[in-house]
Amino acid sequence: MARRGLELTPFRGLRYDPDRVGSLASVTSPPYDVVVRPDGVHHLQSADPHNIVRLILPEAHTPSERTEQAADTLRRWLAEGILAADPEPALYVYEQSDGEGMLQRGVIGTLRVSEPAEGVVLPHEGVMAPVVAERAALMRATRANLEPLLLTYRGDGTAAEVVERTAEKPPLLATTTEDGFRHRLWAITDATDVARIQSGLAHHQALIADGHHRWATYLRLRDEQSAPGPWDYGLVLLVDTARYPLRVRAIHRLLHGLPVADALAAVEGLFQVRHLQVPLAEALAALADASCAGNAFLLAGDGAFHLLDRPDPALLARAIPADRPAAWRSLDATVLHAALLEHVWHIPEDSPAHIAYIHDTAATVAKAERDGGTAVLMHPVREEVVRDLARQGVTMPRKSTSFGPKPASGLVLRALEI
Repeated sequence: MARRGLELTPFRGLRYDPDRVGSLASVTSPPYDVVVRPDGVHHLQSADPHNIVRLILPEAHTPSERTEQAADTLRRWLAEGILAADPEPALYVYEQSDGEGMLQRGVIGTLRVSEPAEGVVLPHEGVMAPVVAERAALMRATRANLEPLLLTYRGDGTAAEVVERTAEKPPLLATTTEDGFRHRLWAITDATDVARIQSGLAHHQALIADGHHRWATYLRLRDEQSAPGPWDYGLVLLVDTARYPLRVRAIHRLLHGLPVADALAAVEGLFQVRHLQVPLAEALAALADASCAGNAFLLAGDGAFHLLDRPDPALLARAIPADRPAAWRSLDATVLHAALLEHVWHIPEDSPAHIAYIHDTAATVAKAERDGGTAVLMHPVREEVVRDLARQGVTMPRKSTSFGPKPASGLVLRALEI
């Protein structure tokens, strides 16, 4: 039997009524795990009382209160017409551009949830069980997929032809968010066009670019059901990177309670350390240069930058499992987690009390300086390395990459009962 490929289906998108909110831009948010809490949450909440952050990152004293609050908010917004379902099922073409030559287009739909062993949707990072539990509780309570995760595939042009033809028409919505990105959305309801997209995806596999925890949540919620139903599918954005290559950036670490001086003292004799009194951009350039020769990290938090490179081979031999592919063993994230976090600094990687994962470089440095912790700045991994490891079934350390641009949350949602 031939292997099943990507199975994307139309759905009735749930969208904001532009006449009921301040602006479409003011109700959007970055994905939940990109928002820097609490500063980012408060900023988005103040942008508009109906900002999507109130659903994806509800604020209350206990986890159960948070999920109940999100469910109540969603029900109220539906009853008040703040959010309304489109009249018929559709696939949605979604476009992002930045005015500087970056253009990304993809298709939003509901994708059949599949196990990694099926080889249809390939994860490349591990997940943290508490985060999956949190997302699952939120989805159960709201009975909704509140934001699409980002998948990439290498297409043959069949779906892309429909996408690009659709993008020549007037969009359902267009808005520019405060980061300067322009977002446009179109609905595809024509049965022939839908079928062409579905056939163009049917023999392909996809890589999870952003949203490993949400995909793991989809799997958990599907497995909880006793019969086939809406939980067999999850909301995704599929981007053909043969046509629209994504940017790959690093995700940085903020180590709470570890002053830079202590971090540096612990690595003495295990890494070469160079102290840099330069601006952030120059420090990142030095990190990029050092990364060409091997593992390198940039520590910050005390008003300066400290470049760590040339790790002690004995430390790597002692800390990194020898039974994994060489490409995995040489990853910066592998060396950071297996050698530095575990063996040198003794920091549990899955404890929010000890470590935070932050996408924005300047924000990571600023928070480390403000809180007295250590920022560990990373250099990004190449996309081909990520894809090759995923095809081998090799999982990278969690939060190893940041693909982008990521879809804005709040432009189209999926309610399971609609």
